[in-house]
Amino acid sequence: MKIALYGFTHSPWVQAVLLALHDKGIEYDLFLRPPYKVFKQWGVYMPAISINDGPWEIESTEMLVKLGYEPITIEEINAANRAWQGVLHRTDNPFNFFLSFSRGGQVSKSFANNIVNNFLLSFVAFYMFILINIGKLRLKQQDPENFGDQFMYWEDLIDSSNGPFIEGNKPGSKDMIMFGMIQCHSSIPVPALDSLINDQRLQSLRKWIHCMQDYFKEYPYLYSAKFFDSGVSEAGSANHFQITVFCFGVLVMFLAFPITIPLVLILMGRVEQSRIKNF
Repeated sequence: MKIALYGFTHSPWVQAVLLALHDKGIEYDLFLRPPYKVFKQWGVYMPAISINDGPWEIESTEMLVKLGYEPITIEEINAANRAWQGVLHRTDNPFNFFLSFSRGGQVSKSFANNIVNNFLLSFVAFYMFILINIGKLRLKQQDPENFGDQFMYWEDLIDSSNGPFIEGNKPGSKDMIMFGMIQCHSSIPVPALDSLINDQRLQSLRKWIHCMQDYFKEYPYLYSAKFFDSGVSEAGSANHFQITVFCFGVLVMFLAFPITIPLVLILMGRVEQSRIKNF
């Protein structure tokens, strides 16, 4: 099976697909900037996957089914979306936001490819920065009294499981999606992460996180390892040169705002027309 996947590892849905591919032992090519066909149709919307050179698809839950996992219900998708509360806080510290993106930059054997990809990745980060800040203005979202409440659905699921994972003795689609959420909250720490670490009601969830980290100890994108110590390696980082290329790209994006801002708004409108999940 030949897999091409576009997406950044800070996205919970990209993480879910990457975890599934790792679990199945399927090799893949990961693109941190959208291939032309994806950009033309959906902009920087992620994840997008092409199987055996087939058409690109953007629904991660359907991707998991094609990879051999059981489908999840609408109720479970909604519960996963609720577990994403706090994501709008990612841009509270712009410096930390862009630095975290830069550390996840593209590293390959091709020096020239690394330069191009990390420079263009800066536009993806710029897009996400603008998207989140517009989301803050439009949604006027109020923080919950306790960010831990959003995880109680999953705490109860784990308590009712007959194995160490949500779906029993082996991780399933719900495990992949929820663990992707954990990686998202950990990649750029937000208030929800504090609840995951300290809320006394989430004992089973924390035990499950440690089980997942041990199960995926060879997985290269474990942002949660920094916060839930279980002796596994943390996610790697791009080198200083690649980070510098990315930061230069971010500077260009802000300086070219008469062009980049309208482009971001156009791409956001395109996503609104084609998105499947609510964010």
